[in-house]
Amino acid sequence: MTGARTAVEWLASAAPDPEACRWEWERSPGGVALLPAGKVWDVLILPAGLGRPTFDVLTRVTGRPGPVLVDLRDARTGFFVPAGTAGRWVGTGVRTAGPGTWLVVPYPGRPAAGGVRWLVPPDGSGTLTDPALLELAMHEAAAGLAGGEGP
Repeated sequence: MTGARTAVEWLASAAPDPEACRWEWERSPGGVALLPAGKVWDVLILPAGLGRPTFDVLTRVTGRPGPVLVDLRDARTGFFVPAGTAGRWVGTGVRTAGPGTWLVVPYPGRPAAGGVRWLVPPDGSGTLTDPALLELAMHEAAAGLAGGEGP
């Protein structure tokens, strides 16, 4: 499973000690790691009701966005964006994870026992969601929700 291995390497590169992170992650019964945002990527976290419609619009426009996490109840959706985005984000209702923030991240290619799962797992290439496209997708999704239509 070369793609999953590459994705693991890419994600672990965000950890202070990537080798220790991979070792623990691969042996963890929960299949999750605590990784810092702000080095390799930031995450924009959308609330329930807006996250999934935004994801639907984004995939319609881009085909495949960068990595996307979702909690098991679909209450929050986290889009991986370039590092530095969190510090510049000014939208309301969106939580940001940048420097100083740690996230529970499931092992790619394996179901997680924790409360989060990959909606779009990383492919190891480093592809991230363009924040400008994400913002446009959020606006279209919100307009669709306000008009009573699906995105």
